[in-house]
Amino acid sequence: MIFLFVFFLGAILGSFLNVCIYRLPKRESILSPSSYCHHCGKPIKFYDNIPILSYLILRGKCRHCKVHISFRYLVVEGLSGLISSALFIRYGLTAQSLLFLLFAAALIIITFIDLDYQIIPDIISIPGIFLGIGASFFIPLISLLESLLGILIGGSFLLLVAIGYKWLTGREGMGGGDIKLLAMIGAWLGWKAIPFILFSSSLIGVLIGGGSMLINKKGLRHKIPFGPFLSIASIIYIFFGPELIKWYITL
Repeated sequence: MIFLFVFFLGAILGSFLNVCIYRLPKRESILSPSSYCHHCGKPIKFYDNIPILSYLILRGKCRHCKVHISFRYLVVEGLSGLISSALFIRYGLTAQSLLFLLFAAALIIITFIDLDYQIIPDIISIPGIFLGIGASFFIPLISLLESLLGILIGGSFLLLVAIGYKWLTGREGMGGGDIKLLAMIGAWLGWKAIPFILFSSSLIGVLIGGGSMLINKKGLRHKIPFGPFLSIASIIYIFFGPELIKWYITL
């Protein structure tokens, strides 16, 4: 019962994340107006806005105009619920668990905005850096110094990559949003996490991005957002990072 309760609270958070994902790139308020159908403009009643359940009951359609609602809304709510439950199992009901849930929520927003628009909003990443510094006082995993070094090493590394790529090719490669995102990740997870996240995100990017280019028959010049891969690697590190690093060292 506790697991289901935590999952549902996480799904409620996911419902709010959907609002952020839709409205932030459009520079709309995330507080008002209340949820509405993007097709007919009708307000969504509270009983049609219950995370996951309402989507399933209405079969993914607006009650008024019957237009299909993106399956992504269900995915985000479910993902947020699963991460919330997993954090509760891993860390219990602690400040560390709640802070990591806030961090994961930011990564979910960034991931889906980057997939749609290939941008990472500063309104998430820059405040996220300062929140990560503050979180270092409550998360046993890292210290304040490790958080500050994470910002410096994470941001500087991708900045050098971006400069080097442009110098070699004459084209923009790594965006400024990715640089600020890795700085934010470094603030939350510390400098020791940076090598793991860079390696893991690159591997995930090759597997997913490369596969996508082959399936869609797009060339190497096709731009693939890197933010989602950094976010996935960060979530993996939260749950398994130190253990995976120890396992790799013992090989």
